Amino acid sequence: MPPAAIRWVLVRDPSGQRDAQAFLCTDLDLEPTAILQRFVCRWRIETTFQEVREHLGVETQRQWSDLAILRTTPALLGLYSLVTVWAHGLTQKSSTVVRPHPAAWYNKHQPTFSDAIAAVRRVLWSPPSFSMCRSGCESIEIPVTLLNRFVETLCLAA
Repeated sequence: MPPAAIRWVLVRDPSGQRDAQAFLCTDLDLEPTAILQRFVCRWRIETTFQEVREHLGVETQRQWSDLAILRTTPALLGLYSLVTVWAHGLTQKSSTVVRPHPAAWYNKHQPTFSDAIAAVRRVLWSPPSFSMCRSGCESIEIPVTLLNRFVETLCLAA
C-alpha cells in the first residue's frame, strides 16, 4: 500500500511534568482540537474493551474460533452494558452506593467496572428474603455482619 498522508498534533505540558505526545490522524482536514477530541472519545472505548477482556473473558482461550467470537462477544458486551447501566442506577438510589474497594491501588474516588460488578452482585445475592433453607431443615444462625463480610468477599472475587 502506498504511504498515507498524516496530520500530527504535538502536545506539550507547559509545566514540563509530562513528556510531549504526538497524536496522528489520516484526516488532513481535521483541526487539532478535533483530533484530540477523537482521541479522548476513543480512550473510553479502549478502556471498555480492556475491562470486558479482564472481567468477562472476551478474547480468551474460549474464543479462538471465529464462530465463538461471533456468538459470544456481542453477548458479553451486552452483559457489560447491563452491569454498567444497573450500577449507574444503583448510584441514583440513596440507599445503595457503588463504592471503590478500599484495598484497590487505583483512584479511590472513582469506582471501576470491578466495583460496579461487585455492587450488582451484592444486590443480586443479598435480597431481604434470600434463603436457601426450606422449613424444617437444619440451619445455623450467623451474625449479619459476618454474612455481609462473606457476601462482600464473594462479590469482589474475580
